[in-house]
Amino acid sequence: MVENARSINIFASLILIIGIAYIVGPLYLTLTTASHSYEFMLQNGLVWSLGGDLFANMKRIFTDTLIPLQMINSLVVAAGTAAGLCILSFLSAYAIVYFRVRWAGIVFALILATVILPLDMRFVTTYQVASNVFSPLNAVLDATGLNELISTVFGAPVHMEWSILNTRLGLVAPLLAHGMGTFLFRQFFLTLPKDLFKAARMDGAGPIRFLFDILLPLSRTSFASLFVLTFLSGWTQYLWPLVASSTADTQTAVVGLARLVPDEGAVPDYPLIMAGAILVSIIPLMMIALLQRYLVQGLVLSEK
Repeated sequence: MVENARSINIFASLILIIGIAYIVGPLYLTLTTASHSYEFMLQNGLVWSLGGDLFANMKRIFTDTLIPLQMINSLVVAAGTAAGLCILSFLSAYAIVYFRVRWAGIVFALILATVILPLDMRFVTTYQVASNVFSPLNAVLDATGLNELISTVFGAPVHMEWSILNTRLGLVAPLLAHGMGTFLFRQFFLTLPKDLFKAARMDGAGPIRFLFDILLPLSRTSFASLFVLTFLSGWTQYLWPLVASSTADTQTAVVGLARLVPDEGAVPDYPLIMAGAILVSIIPLMMIALLQRYLVQGLVLSEK
């Protein structure tokens, strides 16, 4: 058979080895760079041999930078985004699949539009709304003429302001507007028997009980896979935290790592930066290691 041909196996193994080397090589260079001192790097450049200053550079991360605090911000943003998106996606997919919602197809198409237009493409308008959450309401009051009426009666128009910039809420809320989770849950719900909801109602289970006692346990793997994917996406977000946070104590760890590069012409402290990169990568790696099985199962079930 073609699948058992020795030449194909050798070629596939060679491609796999090249791919592993392509991925592991930069990671190993990151480790070796973090294990040397700044003075050693200035004299010898980037080397492939391990040094003895890894823990010293790690200590400098805790004493000389705000990376530990920014890692807490990243953890709050990633976990909050993952939990919020899982809940919203689960409820929206439940409503679209199991209820006769008018214009459900149009609503689902609008939700998927957030995948076509991600946050990186609409961060300017998102920034305008985040700078004043009530700006859409103020615009409606001005467009409908209600502000003129209010100004006539009370002597002044209504203009409400609430900025969520430089807050953790401002970092999390815009990331929740993404329709991939709704798509994954919808695809999974469509694989379940169509009469499951009717059978539950015949047994006396209402929509809420069906949601918590039947549908939620069946969706554990989908929840876990979406949580991991969203957590990793929130942890590695760069553009929106860079725009929405102007103070170091509210920025995320990825932005903090970029801030370690000096703006002047000085040579960056690459050992310190690489030590910070290793430290920042620990939590995502632990997340993948602990929930890898659920991640694979959830994606497979969602595609059936």
